[in-house]
Amino acid sequence: MGSAKKSTTAARKARIEEMRRAEQARARRNRILVITASVLAVAGLTAGTVALVQSQSDDSTAADGKGKGHFVTGSDGVRTWKGTLGRTHVVKTVNYPMEPPVGGDHNQVWMNCNGDVYTKALNNMNAVHSLEHGAVWVTYTSKAKKADVDALAAKVKKTPYTLMSPDDKQKDPIMLSAWGHQRTVTSATDPDVDKFFAKFVQGEQTPEPGAACTGGLGQ
Repeated sequence: MGSAKKSTTAARKARIEEMRRAEQARARRNRILVITASVLAVAGLTAGTVALVQSQSDDSTAADGKGKGHFVTGSDGVRTWKGTLGRTHVVKTVNYPMEPPVGGDHNQVWMNCNGDVYTKALNNMNAVHSLEHGAVWVTYTSKAKKADVDALAAKVKKTPYTLMSPDDKQKDPIMLSAWGHQRTVTSATDPDVDKFFAKFVQGEQTPEPGAACTGGLGQ
C-alpha cells in the first residue's frame, strides 16, 4: 500500500516537472515569436486590427456568461457544473453565475498561472482563461486565517498550473476552482486541498491541456 502511494507521488512529481520543462521551452519559443511579430507589426497593423475586431464580440455591453446549468455536489464535496460553459474570447464584461467562476466566455489574455500568487483581486475574465489551460485557482476572503493563506501561497508557488488571489465576493473563506469544478476547504491542512490539486491540475477537465501558463497577464 505504502509502496503504491510512493509510486503515485513520484509519478505526479515527474509529471509536474515535465510540464515545467515544457512550459519553459514554450516561453522561449514565445519570445522568438514576439520578436518576429514586432518586425512585422508595422506592415500588418491595419490588417491585424481588423482581424482582432472580427475575432472578438462586437457587443460592448455586459455579457451573460451563465448559460444554462447548475452545480451538483459529489460525495467527495466537489461541486461540478452541469451545463454549458462558453469558451468564446470576448472584450465585453462577463457576468458569471458563480463566484469565483469555473468557466464561461472570457478574455483572450490569461492570468499567468505558473505558481503565481497575487495580492489583489483578479479580473475574472482573465482568470477563467487560466482555468481553460488547466490551472487550479485558489481564492480566499479576509476571513481566512493568515497562517492558512501563507501555507496555501507556499503550495501554489511550487506548483505549476496554479494561481492564487483574494476574492471577498465569494461565500466561503477558502475555495478551490478548476474548469467546471469547485469546492470549499476548511484550512490549508485540509486533506481535500491535496486531493483537488492532484485531480485537477492539468486534469481531465482541461479544455486546452498543455496550453501556456506564462506569457499572459501579471498583476
